[in-house]
Amino acid sequence: MTATATSLTEESDPFCLLPTSAAKLLADAPWRRFAVIGDSLSAGTGDPSPGYTTLGWADRVAGILRRVHPGLAYLNAAEIGATTARTLAAQADRMVAYGPDLVHVPCGANDLFHPEPDFTEIEQTLRRVFELAAGTGAQLTAFTLGKAFVVPKFPNWPDRVRRLNAITCQLAADHDAVLVDMWDHPVNSRPNLLSADRIHFSTSGQAVLAAEVVKALAAALDTNQGDIA
Repeated sequence: MTATATSLTEESDPFCLLPTSAAKLLADAPWRRFAVIGDSLSAGTGDPSPGYTTLGWADRVAGILRRVHPGLAYLNAAEIGATTARTLAAQADRMVAYGPDLVHVPCGANDLFHPEPDFTEIEQTLRRVFELAAGTGAQLTAFTLGKAFVVPKFPNWPDRVRRLNAITCQLAADHDAVLVDMWDHPVNSRPNLLSADRIHFSTSGQAVLAAEVVKALAAALDTNQGDIA
């Protein structure tokens, strides 16, 4: 019998990684100071899912990195509801002062809730966030928004998300960020992916997102080692 999305657990989910497997992928990771800034998506907010540990993606990634470096320092300065401008004003200085070597930067999701988003302003503000994060010398990570993230009150919502994702992709390329593209990920089709608010990933989705971040970081390590060789 084929497992359905509702019958999956972390152990059986094909898109998840067991902590030991994830740690093996990051065995050569150099990072010892991990910082996360942004909004609730950065924080890993989401409802519990049966069969999955109730942890957000960022806490999961920090836990994996601690298996590699037990002394890992971890700062999650993300705030629920933060716009890109709020992130820049209230979190960026704290992130810079922290002195991270790995930083997750937001993708500006809350900026899309404005009746008429100013994508030029969003790009300029988000670029400044990326620049400050990159200025620390840290490896940056970012992710795009998935198709499952839908707000019906805005008929043009998919177009808004695509425009924002395009900005994130360009900024990630400009700053050599590790980008996790969730727009077309198969997990978007799962009926139990989203929390009750229909915005945030449930913890099953958080587990998948953490796995994708780990795999992307591992791929970046392999690429960098290949360049050195």
